[in-house]
Amino acid sequence: MRGCLHLARWLRAAPTCLAAKSPARPLPSGIALRATTRSFTNTALWQAARSHTVKPLGELEQRIAAIPIERYRNFCIVAHVDHGKSTLSDRLLELTGTIQPGTNKQVLDKLDVERERGITVKAQTCTMIYNHNGEDYLLHLVDTPGHVDFRAEVSRSYASCGGALLLVDASQGVQAQTVANFYLAFAQGLELIPVLNKVDLPSAEPERALEQMRNSFELETDNAVWVSAKTGLNVPKVLPTVVDKIPAPVGECKKPLRMLLVDSWYDSYKGVICLVRIFDGELRPSQQVISYATGIKYYVGEVGIMYPNEKSQTVLRAGQVGYIYFNPGMKRSKEAKIGDTYTTVGSEKTVEPLPGFEEPKPMVFVAAYPVDADHFEHLEDSINQLILNDRSIHVQKESSEALGAGFRLGFLGTLHCSVFEDRLRQEHGASIIITPPSVPVKVLWKDGREDIITNPAKFPDEDELRGKVAEIQEPYVLTTLTFPDEYLGKAIELCESNRGEQESLDYFTPTQVILKYQLPLAQLVDDFFGKLKGSTKGYASLDYEDAGWRAGHVVKLQLLVNKVPVDAVSRVMHASQIDRTGRKWVTKFKEHVDRQLFEIVIQAAVGKKVVARETVKPYRKDVLAKLHASDVSRRRKLLEKQKEGRKKLRAVGNVVIEHKAFQQFLAK
Repeated sequence: MRGCLHLARWLRAAPTCLAAKSPARPLPSGIALRATTRSFTNTALWQAARSHTVKPLGELEQRIAAIPIERYRNFCIVAHVDHGKSTLSDRLLELTGTIQPGTNKQVLDKLDVERERGITVKAQTCTMIYNHNGEDYLLHLVDTPGHVDFRAEVSRSYASCGGALLLVDASQGVQAQTVANFYLAFAQGLELIPVLNKVDLPSAEPERALEQMRNSFELETDNAVWVSAKTGLNVPKVLPTVVDKIPAPVGECKKPLRMLLVDSWYDSYKGVICLVRIFDGELRPSQQVISYATGIKYYVGEVGIMYPNEKSQTVLRAGQVGYIYFNPGMKRSKEAKIGDTYTTVGSEKTVEPLPGFEEPKPMVFVAAYPVDADHFEHLEDSINQLILNDRSIHVQKESSEALGAGFRLGFLGTLHCSVFEDRLRQEHGASIIITPPSVPVKVLWKDGREDIITNPAKFPDEDELRGKVAEIQEPYVLTTLTFPDEYLGKAIELCESNRGEQESLDYFTPTQVILKYQLPLAQLVDDFFGKLKGSTKGYASLDYEDAGWRAGHVVKLQLLVNKVPVDAVSRVMHASQIDRTGRKWVTKFKEHVDRQLFEIVIQAAVGKKVVARETVKPYRKDVLAKLHASDVSRRRKLLEKQKEGRKKLRAVGNVVIEHKAFQQFLAK
């Protein structure tokens, strides 16, 4: 014990030695051996030793510390899907020496599903140091998704940025998501720099793309940068433009801490890791901070920057974007509220909380069940870990007689749902059954109540619909389609066949069309985008936004087996779809139901009205096999007896439907 006290005294004196840049003092004689032998069994002493040890600043941190806030630049890259955001990010990281040239592809696409599909799902960040005219600049880059389903990621990214590179493919020109992302960035007041990518392609038409940008966005395109992110052509011209055009963040290091939680992800060892933007003040390890949304206090365990992976630092200053995690770690996903403001304990009354983000509303719902009921807990843990990264997913427990315990999951769109399913399978090894996507409906009752129903099981039955329900409404979206004019007829035909109402039709170039339609969301999630791509040979792009609720003839279609509803297979849809869907259901379900000793009747029905039917014939024993030259009445008697036996068996027999049958029926 005496040796430990000597060690503590020596450690307390250590910072003075380091500050004076004198060589490290040796341990007092006799202590080194005892300290090593005991291996710091006293945890409190070990923590004291860590807190009193001052590490010399690394070369990277010394460079960052010397950069004033006036030379910070926070910017993002916004574009349509597949216009080259992630490739351009790679070139910029190579140019600033953050990564080695030629060794990486899509560095900021860290999820397996992103690399497989070639899309960005999560907005990823990276800090770079760029030397311009002999001075270091601290650049913070955000690579945002392009698909409409991940718009919430894009809007959150804008909160930490002062400007954006508006990236347009020179061969494809302005597309639907380019328009949507431009208006999001413009509403946030970001400084926009037009950048043309893929100018080296034979099909590139940069002048046409610039004209589209001038006409669509009223942007000055004289300073537009022409690049090829794949080959690196002209990419060195991007960063000087960023330094000159994008304003520095505003903030003061001497003010009390004001910090915005931009994103979070989960680490099995550290707990929840938070991506934060510091607006005022400084953040260091061991400080105690408090959340405005939850009121919970935390001790900061580590702060750092993404370079491009987590690199710890001694301090984060005003204007910077970095990561933090707490010690003890934040374990519950509900505590990490995206858009929350944090400050140091004691400054709550002097610091104004920052405006948060609008919570995205789920638009598409599916039910997820484990293939094996014993794996329910594993599925629950996997879902809870994934929703740490994605707060826009709505989760609710539910159960089914056929499939057991499961979850009702709400997503922003069908791609969002598909990506989540892939991540469950790849990252967590989950074996799951996913039901087809459905959309919520609003029920207006005659007594003035309103209910939004996401689960078909809670849809009103036939008697309630007649007596208590005033109106049922379904969600609509305003869709924006862009494509070459040669496909105009097919695009209009597709929209009209999906109950669409045309809003506008514009030519923004002699050959490119922007078509706007009001469409029911239920039609959009029924693989509308796939059909659109097929009818336009892949040239069309699609964007949509919420357009409110409208009254519609919405009913619940059920699958019946021997007149008993199968609760796992029911869906709320428009009355115009029930005949086609009903026939499809009974035909497909018949393939996966095993024959029994009695007849099985499979029906699709709305209330008491049957819209489609298939019959699975029973196994039949040949009761006439032993009769050779017998009387016809004897034959008829045996057949009648067999028929009666069948009726009795059907009355008392239960149809056993294997779990595998549901799995195959619900498979895409």
